Amino acid sequence: MDQGTEKGMKKKITVLTLCALLFAFCFSAGAQQPKKIPRIGYLAFRANPGLGEKAFLEGLQDLGYVEGKTIAIEWRWTTGKPESLADLAAELVRLRVDVLVAASTPAVQAAKNATSTIPIVMAFAADPVGTGFVASLARPGWNITGLSGIMPELAGKRLELLRELFPKLSRLAFLAYRGDPAHGLFVKEAQGAAQSFGIQLQSLVIASPDEIEGAFSAMVRERAGALVVQPLFVVALGQGRRIADLAVQNRLPAVSDLGTFADAGGLISYGPDVVVLYRRAATYVDKILKGTKPAYLPVEQPTKFEFVINLKTAKALNLTIPQSVLFRADRVIR
Repeated sequence: MDQGTEKGMKKKITVLTLCALLFAFCFSAGAQQPKKIPRIGYLAFRANPGLGEKAFLEGLQDLGYVEGKTIAIEWRWTTGKPESLADLAAELVRLRVDVLVAASTPAVQAAKNATSTIPIVMAFAADPVGTGFVASLARPGWNITGLSGIMPELAGKRLELLRELFPKLSRLAFLAYRGDPAHGLFVKEAQGAAQSFGIQLQSLVIASPDEIEGAFSAMVRERAGALVVQPLFVVALGQGRRIADLAVQNRLPAVSDLGTFADAGGLISYGPDVVVLYRRAATYVDKILKGTKPAYLPVEQPTKFEFVINLKTAKALNLTIPQSVLFRADRVIR
């Protein structure tokens, strides 16, 4: 072998050796890179986590997800500022989350306005069809699916309970929150139910908690005999205790949708068990992460409802709750 050939062979061997080392290095580096974990955006119309968020995390854990290890969650709270929903939704979209979970109707609206491509899971929405979030419950049709609370539709049941407690009830006040896209549906259903019972309804739609005292003054002027409270005042706006106290001061039996209102001092509450709904939201996240399109995931409605009576409030109002009603309660606060 001449000297030139020998040098050529050595050069080829050197190049092949370097290529082999480079390939081994790249393979090793690739093997050491952490696996990308799904990122969930969570948008809540409230200041801090509650029982719903705890149930959502438990639902994920039941499906094998561990926050910070197999799944990442970007939590966003309005911290008492409803106007921040749009900015928070846009921020989650910029982060390119894999799924956006929205808790409450206003949060779903903000998420819908922010993206038409990222899958959105409603952890809880009052009436997704009536608000235009989905085409139908069976076939949502777009990038939104999840859980419906059907709360406006329960207006008749709540009035039935009030009428059973107060057979002579003839005038009823309804306190609604203008910032909720579903507030018109709540008022409409309440009006229809009141009409069927022969009750005159006074709807008070306010834009801010600052208007609550003024609303109560209007109720008193119109001699309302009872009050129905839209649930967002209790959970999202944190006004449950304040409204319950004002209701007692003004001798108004008050009812709302969620058990947290009775816990805060309201007389009675009747509505879906939201803890169950939030836990179910985790199953939607799981299915979407595994490839199912939201458009083909039917929206679920609640199957479990909770009826709560606060006897402390009944005593403060000098009311006697019939035993027949007490026996039907899922929970009695004494």
